[in-house]
Amino acid sequence: MKKILFAGVMALPLSLQAATLSTGDNIELMAVDGKKVESTFWNPIESVDLAPGKHQVVVRFDGELKNGSKSKMYTTRPYLFELQVPEQDSVIMLPRLNSVTQAKAHFERGPEWKLELSDGSVRALNYVPLHGKGFIAHKDIEGLVAEYNRQHGITFEQGYAVDLKKAAVEVTDKGEVKITGDALAQLKLWYSKANAEEKAAFQQWAKEQDAL
Repeated sequence: MKKILFAGVMALPLSLQAATLSTGDNIELMAVDGKKVESTFWNPIESVDLAPGKHQVVVRFDGELKNGSKSKMYTTRPYLFELQVPEQDSVIMLPRLNSVTQAKAHFERGPEWKLELSDGSVRALNYVPLHGKGFIAHKDIEGLVAEYNRQHGITFEQGYAVDLKKAAVEVTDKGEVKITGDALAQLKLWYSKANAEEKAAFQQWAKEQDAL
């Protein structure tokens, strides 16, 4: 098993230590905080050191299972977690899957992703399945995650995932939408949702404003 460190971990204060996040059997770690995990068949990366706090993690099931009298590789689409990483080591888990038929049934009804902590406690994980255009789209996992984040107003600051919509938009019990947060939060929100052409146009506009 190989482990990697992510940005921000090495600069942690002494009072805040990084925790190791690992994956269980046949669970492939694909991306963390928008960055692809460079893993290969011969050099799999099965854990990362992360600062405690909110992180975005993408995994998928990818394993050899029984298929009648033979075996067959079974691979799912990527699943994205907005994960509150604890201060203790933890493992992303699934129930044990032995056959292709069992695995297909499990993922069709909704996989039971869980986080098992080193103290023995277990937490259910909420997830979002990522849908690309064809299976090959999942090879560009950074592009797939970036598009999801752009649509949902999510960015990363100092190594942590930040949901800008929660910081900048508030919905009352009556369903009324109120704009919250300062001007900087608003700028970050809309910039994160812009495409490349819109960002370039905004950058040009900002330069022109600074020149006035």
